[in-house]
Amino acid sequence: MATILLIEDNADVRENTAEILELANYKVLTAPDGKVGVQLAEEHLPDLIVCDLAMPVLDGYGVLHMLNKKNNMRQIPFIFLTAKTERSDIRKGMDMGADDYITKPFNPTELLNSVESRLRKAASIKEVISNGLNGVDSLLKMVSGDQAINSLKEGRNINKYKKKQSIYQEGNHPSCLFYVIRGKVKTFKRNEDGKELITGLYNEDDFLGYSALLEASTYKDSAETMEESELAIIPRKDFEDLTNINTQVMQRFIRLLANNVAERETQLLGIAYNSLRKKVAEALTTVIKKYNPSSSDKFGIDISRENLAALAGVAKESLIRTVGDFRDEKLIDIREGCIYITNAKKLAELSN
Repeated sequence: MATILLIEDNADVRENTAEILELANYKVLTAPDGKVGVQLAEEHLPDLIVCDLAMPVLDGYGVLHMLNKKNNMRQIPFIFLTAKTERSDIRKGMDMGADDYITKPFNPTELLNSVESRLRKAASIKEVISNGLNGVDSLLKMVSGDQAINSLKEGRNINKYKKKQSIYQEGNHPSCLFYVIRGKVKTFKRNEDGKELITGLYNEDDFLGYSALLEASTYKDSAETMEESELAIIPRKDFEDLTNINTQVMQRFIRLLANNVAERETQLLGIAYNSLRKKVAEALTTVIKKYNPSSSDKFGIDISRENLAALAGVAKESLIRTVGDFRDEKLIDIREGCIYITNAKKLAELSN
């Protein structure tokens, strides 16, 4: 049973709409304003959100903005429910990532059709994207029917890279999308003195190089392997066909692929203002979240001290000293060059 979060400040509309959805066999959570709605979304991670636009405390635009800042919620289908019918209002909502826009008054069939359609499409896209490269062709078939492009995997070049080998360079024009089949990749920027700052970490089943393609610009950073890796090369035309076939699919695909700008801003603010201990703790926590999704307590962080320092935005010597302090405090253990987390809770507290 799918769970739907309904955010609506009008009690009568809220109760009537909830009843319609419940009769259609959906589990419904209700919130009287945007602030409560965001809290419920964080607690329950609903399958879909129906949200009024004009509300006190936090309006619908604010709700959508808050959800888009959260990695685990920006993929949730979002439907605006409002009496506003101005084109500018609708355009603003869609530009922010809303999936549909239902105007009041509405009939139950209109609402249920929209909900069913968004849930079905979200499930399909989630399934094919989770299958990585094999799933991209399924997505093409889903949106373009019998005219789908042949499988992106079949016949594609798969490049093998050695450790520390360059994939692309900042300032170059993109010609393809990269898909990590095996290995670990980093994106980074260097200043005039050669000091490096890691801007992104990539693992198996991750795409990279998409930002420049989506923006039709040059690469804003460089990419390099952190270990021996294999990457599939998807031509630019195939990627553009994929994102241009269907507007709603394009919006969803961008959400799945693009790094959240707010995360990059948080990283830069942390580098500018956080203490040394907090920077290193955040870097360790970031690597754990990226490469240890199962949260295994036996996971060892196999990453060079240079890369860890570049991720934290600190000097290598400062990082080594702080990592040593963490070991003495029994927050971590170091065996054969790998860092093992022994007190994840305390480390997380340091990074918050």
